[in-house]
Amino acid sequence: MKFAKKVVCVALILAAVAGTVFAGGKQESGGSGDVDRIKGHGVLRVGVKSDVPGFGLQNPATGLYEGLEIELAKLIAQEIFGDPSKVAFTPVTAKTRGPLLDNGDIDLVIATFTVTEERKLTYNFSTTYYTDAVGMLVKKAAGISGLKDLGGKTIGVAQSATSRVAIKEAGDKIGVSFGFAEFATYPEIKAALDSGRVDVFSVDKSILAGYLDNETVILPEAFSPQEYGIASKKSNTELTSYIDGLIKKWLSDGTIAGLVSQFKL
Repeated sequence: MKFAKKVVCVALILAAVAGTVFAGGKQESGGSGDVDRIKGHGVLRVGVKSDVPGFGLQNPATGLYEGLEIELAKLIAQEIFGDPSKVAFTPVTAKTRGPLLDNGDIDLVIATFTVTEERKLTYNFSTTYYTDAVGMLVKKAAGISGLKDLGGKTIGVAQSATSRVAIKEAGDKIGVSFGFAEFATYPEIKAALDSGRVDVFSVDKSILAGYLDNETVILPEAFSPQEYGIASKKSNTELTSYIDGLIKKWLSDGTIAGLVSQFKL
């Protein structure tokens, strides 16, 4: 009889522990106030890029969003709602993604958001799901082969992006100075490069690859590793912990590697 009671107690304890973290290999979302609030919305609200091929692109033909970060959002919706379609995408730029999160208009930002020590003071970030580096796209006809050729040139960058700091620091190290022009979107920078208003389009290399054409080339130099994380509001610590657990699981089981391969990143 005593043995039977011990077995029952052990079983109850194991069940309780399993219920707080994982259930059948799937992360349990119950018990989190932040996740419960998202459930209350009936949909996961995510800020994504709409102009970055491979990561977040709104297909002009279908109107649908495509890319690695879009798939990550769907996977999270699957975990929370059991339905990958329970996600609402909001297009963001480097300048708008933070304020939209601050205002509570979106729950998460999954938008090539580089984790920096400065940004960690304002937002919570998950474990890095993709690492890139800042690069430069130039016209083949310009005869630019590297940073050393950019003296007096103008570099187009996105507003509030980290590219500007990374390129300036690299230029300072070799004594080359140049100017910057900021734009709200990547297509605007590409248009400026095409029209000659800027000499260089600078952002992370994988993003540049989406804008490469027969007239342009990505230079081989790379600057400052850019680690992308999923951002949430600073006060949403439970949500951050929940998302971080999912990212770690998908890094470990090859899910994210499969998406990187699928979108040729």
